[in-house]
Amino acid sequence: MKEKSFFSGMVWKHFRKNKPALISLYVLLSFLFVALLAPILANDKPLYISYQGQVFFPAFSFSKTILFDNKETGKKETLVISQVDWKKLKPDHELWPLIPFYPGKSDPLHADYSPPSPVNHFLGTAKNGADVLSGLIHGTRISLSIGILSMLIASIIGIVLGCFAGYFGDHHLLVTRGSYWMMILGIFPAYFYGFYVRSSELSEILREPGIGTLFQFKLSFIIFTGIIILFYYAGKGLNRFPFFAEKKTVHADSIVSRIIEVFVSIPRLILIISIAAIAKPSFFNLVLIIGFTSWTEIARFIRAELLRTRNAGYIESSHAMGFSDLRIILKHALPNAIAPATVAIVFGIASAILVESGLSFLGIGVPQDVVTWGSLLFAGKENFEAWWLVVFPGLAIFLTVTSFNLLGDGLRDAMDVKGRG
Repeated sequence: MKEKSFFSGMVWKHFRKNKPALISLYVLLSFLFVALLAPILANDKPLYISYQGQVFFPAFSFSKTILFDNKETGKKETLVISQVDWKKLKPDHELWPLIPFYPGKSDPLHADYSPPSPVNHFLGTAKNGADVLSGLIHGTRISLSIGILSMLIASIIGIVLGCFAGYFGDHHLLVTRGSYWMMILGIFPAYFYGFYVRSSELSEILREPGIGTLFQFKLSFIIFTGIIILFYYAGKGLNRFPFFAEKKTVHADSIVSRIIEVFVSIPRLILIISIAAIAKPSFFNLVLIIGFTSWTEIARFIRAELLRTRNAGYIESSHAMGFSDLRIILKHALPNAIAPATVAIVFGIASAILVESGLSFLGIGVPQDVVTWGSLLFAGKENFEAWWLVVFPGLAIFLTVTSFNLLGDGLRDAMDVKGRG
């Protein structure tokens, strides 16, 4: 534990000396802050409102309606949050966000590409009068969520397959024939119940990304993994039959290496565009598409590190003490092999954000009613005189992607102990 703390301290010490990487970290933290506070920073609903002596918080409400006692009529009435014109309600007191507009919502008074103004729309409007700044703020939430969640999927796939190939190689994994075939069969129901059945729920959650989104994805992965484990142990029940009880050597390294070669041989961007053009535009599909096509680099890093360290003294000592393979991988092998993959994950987030922006620009990414950086760029294509629709979203994409790349460079240099001598 002390050795890990010492290594982390050395990495941070050398990372701080890299000024571009440190600045990029602060830039990304600022973007993350904006993403988390997007509903508070830009919203067409008041944060706080006092109406007829009653207090409501429309911007933070998870319900679609508000029930209140109307003192004038003496009856209970219902306000539909999405249909109320809050600016004409005449409340007792109210508190509005800094940007009192919601992305994509039309402002007829400033339609037809209104230029930036310090009075109304700070970064101008689109053709229908939609505020550009509110679109940028909520677009930050969308882009970072898609980038992080897609790389979460890619990381899980890459780490699992990389450990599978690097630790066991081609000759060290023995399983009974029954468990082997049952585990392969379990992949299909695991995907069906873990992701396909919950696809509508996951898509709905991704429309308003947040902490709950991460929890729901974790739940899907738990269901997926749990079903495969159940099938694996169900296969052990077949061991009473001699044919299924026979142990089979799984050439893990060869299988994973061939899968990686297949994915690498196909142009990734063309594959993503092809799948996105066929699949229904949604957050869930986009996250899955990017995640399932971005794991190869992570898997190769993990595989290479475990191939190098699987015969190290501490691994052999763990075997001698009778530890299980799973415990050795999770507690000893993987923590010492994760550093290079961390850099690949950071670069992957930048790549995922760039892919999402490109697909949204082409109109095959997220649903058309969702405003993203890419969709704002697409809107600017219709009128090149509306320069603010190109400059500001393009600058946001440039800053985010460049910051992630500089952060990745900084982490790689800080973790390169041999390079520092």
